[in-house]
Amino acid sequence: MPIVGFGLYFALAIFCAVHVVRTGQPMYWLMILFAFPIVGSLVYFVAVYLPNSRLRRNALKAVSAAANALDPQREVRAARVAFEETPTAQNHMRLAAALLEVGEAPAAAQAYEACLAGPFARDPAIRFGAARACVECRRYDDALRHLEPLRREQPDFRPEPVALLIARALAGTARTAEARAEFAEAEARFGTYEAKAEYAIWAYAIGDRVTAQRLHAELEKIATRWNPLARELNGPAQRRLQAARELAGKQG
Repeated sequence: MPIVGFGLYFALAIFCAVHVVRTGQPMYWLMILFAFPIVGSLVYFVAVYLPNSRLRRNALKAVSAAANALDPQREVRAARVAFEETPTAQNHMRLAAALLEVGEAPAAAQAYEACLAGPFARDPAIRFGAARACVECRRYDDALRHLEPLRREQPDFRPEPVALLIARALAGTARTAEARAEFAEAEARFGTYEAKAEYAIWAYAIGDRVTAQRLHAELEKIATRWNPLARELNGPAQRRLQAARELAGKQG
C-alpha cells in the first residue's frame, strides 16, 4: 500500500512537471517537484495549476453568471461609477458594453457614439459596439453606417460577427436580396453554428421554409457534438432560433 501511495504522488509530480514545461513556468518548479514529490506537487497544484485551470475559470464564470442573474444591473452600476469617477474612453466603453448586455440598446448606442466623437473615432471595437447597439434598437441604417466603412478599412477585424451584423442590418432595411447574399456568404465562409443560426432565423422570418429547414437540420446535427462549454456559448443563438421557428409555425 505505501508503494501504491508513493506511485500516485509520483504520478502527480509527473503531471505537474508536464504542465510546467507546456505552460512555460519557471524551471525551478521541476527541481521542487522531484526533490519533494509529495509536498512540491501539492504546492504546485494549489499555487499554479488550479488558479489557471478550466475548472476554476468555469467556476468563476458560473459565479459571475449567477451574480448577474440575481442582480443584472450590477455591472452597469459599477461601470457608471467608474466612468463618473474617471471619465476616460475606456470607462465609457465599459459602460456602453454593460448597457448593451442588459438590453438597454438605445443608451448603449448613445454611449458608443459619444466615444466615436473623440480621438477614438476609428477604433474598430467602438464602431462594432455602436453597430451592435444600433441593430438591437432597430436603427439599421445607422448600423450600416458604422459597419460598411469598418469592413472596408479593416477587413480582418472580427470578420464573422461583422458579416452577420451587416446581414441583419440589410434585412432590417428590407434589402432582401443583399441580406440573403450576405447570410449565404457568411455561412459558406465560416460554417459556424452562429452563422447558420442567424441565416435560419432570417429565413424563418421571411417565410423561406426550404432554407430554414435545411439549416435547422444541420444545426441540430452540430448540437449533438457539443460539450457543456459549447452548449453554453451557443445558448443565446439557439434560443433565438427556437423562438423564430415557433413564430414561423404560428404564422404558417
